[in-house]
Formats: sequence, C-alpha cells, structure tokens
Amino acid sequence: MDDARTRPHSSEDHAVEDWRRILGILADRRSCRDFDGTPMDREVLAEIVRDGMQAPSSCNQQQWHFIIIDDRDLLQRAHDISGGNHHFAECSALVYLCFQKGWTHGNFSVVQSVAGACYHMILSAHLRGYDTIWNAGIGDNQALAELFGVPPVFEIMGALAIGRARPTAPAMKAPRRPFDEVHSWNGFTRPAHTLYPVKPAKAYPYFEISNAANPFAVWDPRGWSWKSMGDFRGYAVWAKSPLAGVYVSRRQGEATAAELDLLPEMGPGSTVVELMPWGGTYSAEIRRRLDPGVELRLAELSESNLSFVMERLHREGFAMERTKGDVIAGPALPYADASVDAVVLPQVLEQMPEAEAMLDEVRRVLKPGGSAVVSVRNLDSEYGDHWSEVESRGCIPNQGPFTPLSAETVRKWLAARFTPDLEQGIGTAVSHDATIVIDDGRYGCRLYAGRWHAA
Repeated sequence: MDDARTRPHSSEDHAVEDWRRILGILADRRSCRDFDGTPMDREVLAEIVRDGMQAPSSCNQQQWHFIIIDDRDLLQRAHDISGGNHHFAECSALVYLCFQKGWTHGNFSVVQSVAGACYHMILSAHLRGYDTIWNAGIGDNQALAELFGVPPVFEIMGALAIGRARPTAPAMKAPRRPFDEVHSWNGFTRPAHTLYPVKPAKAYPYFEISNAANPFAVWDPRGWSWKSMGDFRGYAVWAKSPLAGVYVSRRQGEATAAELDLLPEMGPGSTVVELMPWGGTYSAEIRRRLDPGVELRLAELSESNLSFVMERLHREGFAMERTKGDVIAGPALPYADASVDAVVLPQVLEQMPEAEAMLDEVRRVLKPGGSAVVSVRNLDSEYGDHWSEVESRGCIPNQGPFTPLSAETVRKWLAARFTPDLEQGIGTAVSHDATIVIDDGRYGCRLYAGRWHAA
C-alpha cells in the first residue's frame, strides 16, 4: 500500500499549476490606513489568526501569543496609546503580536517567528478580501500590557490591523525598490546611493538602536549625497498613506500658517515653485492660498515622493490642472532664467547637502522682483538646544536628515543674493508656540522666516 508519509519527498508534490496567478494576487496586497469600521465575524478573525500558526517557528517552540481586540472601546484605547494611529480606532480588529522572553536563540529567532506568523495572517486576510496594515509603532508597551493583562515575561512587538478599506481609500501600493538594488550573487554588492551614511564605529550592533537613541545616525545632510537623500525620501514618505491631513506636525501648531502668511499676492498666470515638498503638508496649504489660476510647481528629489504628494493633494480636494511635479537631481532647477514669480523653501535649507548652491539656483530662476519665501529651524534657539541635546541623538525622521541652521548665517546667505521685504521669528518655545517676533529677538526664535525679492 502506497503511504504518502513514507514516500521520498519531491518538490513536485507541492507544485501548484496556477502559481503565477496566485503569486500575482499576493503581490497586489497593500497596506490600508483607512478602514470603514464594519465588524468582522469572530470565526473569520480566528481563522486568519489560526492561519498565522502555519508559519515556520524557531525550533518549533511556537512561543508566540496573539491578542485579538474587537471591542470598540478597547480599539479606541489602543488608538490613544499609539499616539494617534487613526486606523487603530477604525479597523474591525487589532491583533497584538507577542512573544515569550527568555526562550529565543541567536538573532532574535522567536521575534522572527512572530513576524513570519504576522505575514501569514496578512496573506490569509488578503485572500479573503480583507485589508490589513502591520504596525511596530504601537505606543507605550507597558500601558498596553496593563490594559490587556500581559504578563511581564511576554513582550508586545507590534499589532496587525484588519478590516475593510473605505471605498475612497487610496488604491495605491507603496513602491518597491528595483530588484537589482536589493540582491546580489555570491557576495554583497549594492548601489552607492542606497547605502545611507553612518558614523564611523568599530561595530554596529543593531540592538543598541532605538527611536530615541541611534548612535550611528548622520543628521547633517552635508554627509549625504543628493541621490541618497532622494532615495530616502522616496520610500520613507510611504510610511503613511497619502490621505488628506497626513503628516501634519503637532509641534508646528500655527507656525505653518505664520510661515505661509509671507507668500506675496499673485494673480492668474503666475508661477510658484515649492522646493522639496516632502509629504505635501506645505504643498496643500500653499495650493489652498493661491489663486486657482496660479501654477504650482513641486520640485522634488524623488519621483516616488512626487506621486505621494500629488495623490495627497487630490485627496485634499484640489483641482490638479495647475499643479505639476518636477524631479530634480540636486541644486539644478529645471526652469529657465527669470521665469518664476516665487520660490517657497519651507524648512528645507537645513535638509540640503548644498544649501547655498540651491539659493544660487533660486536667484537664477526668479524674475526681477520675484520672491523667495524662506523658513528654517534655528540652531540659535531653545529648539536648537533641544535638537542638539535630545532629538539628534535618535533615529533620523522619515523626511530625512536635517540639521538646524543659525538664523544669522541664513540671513547672510540671503542678503548676499536678495533684498529683504520682511523678516520675522516664529515661536519662542521649543515647540507648538507660534509667537511672531520682528525685532532682533527674531534671531532667537524656533523658526527664522522671511520674504526676500530678487533685484
């Protein structure tokens, strides 16, 4: 009698005739941050989580645990603890991913096992027609452990949100790197622009890195190439979906409005350029303030970032006929001499490898009398002290590396190229405050801002 358990194993035994079609379906999976909040049958949720258990487990210990949260009040608490992940409150359920500490081998094998189980759940949900997003940013682990009664020998490492996407949710998958960038044969090779700079060190133990402490991060953009900067921004922006209102800074508060109050009046037919519009927050506010007949050009280092920003603006409700994107490679703008009415540089000089070279380009493309609207995070301020002592010790934010600049240094750069119309400081506190200062105290505010015109 032929016993399948004793036959020699052949890889052909598991071959699936329509494997290409199945893999194509799996590749269409995309993360969702905009759920409709409809409840899910608990049996379906249990089946999805049970499917996750088919993933490989280190030494087959299966030292994982999955807490399924479908109570609306608990989902709201999870949202609050996360610091504002709106999809935590809107999804049908959250699955908190846990592992037992003390039972792992090298290279965090139990953690890898839980990650494999999570992805298996993601694919199970996707094949059933549900949407998901995995999150490591879940907030205070201790607060969550207390809320759910998790014993101290277990760690919560992330959460999987499951549900149905709203009909209006972006049907966009975050871009994937070209395959040639992320694989090599018989040794390690990788394009230089994808190797982000790190500080020299004898070793780089990854368990020494956290959000608040990264001893290897290079925050000074002058240590980066323009191409690496664009690479970083083009992928990191997709840490969020291009929804209306995304990437709005709570620290900024009313400061953004104060910065953009410096925009000059412009009529139909005018052209405004925004430089390096990461995430599109300033882009949306600029577009909102401009006459519909004014053309807004977005000059950005990454095509992927531009696609995010354009989708974001579409979802903000703007007509897009007069908004265009231009990819730049560095401090060379694709505009003719004296062709632009205004260039907006909102907190971007401090993100540039060659800030003065870019200001030369701004001067070249501005029409006589055209305006440069500039704001920078000021090193010579309470915020500058906070950045030096606290913020810059952590991981570089998704927008990319930056280093605050001295307001007086920036003023010298601008005065060498333009004539001042209006200068001001914005914010006397480390964050949130948007007090406007126009006397000499402006050089000590969190932001230094001004409007300058080309002679």
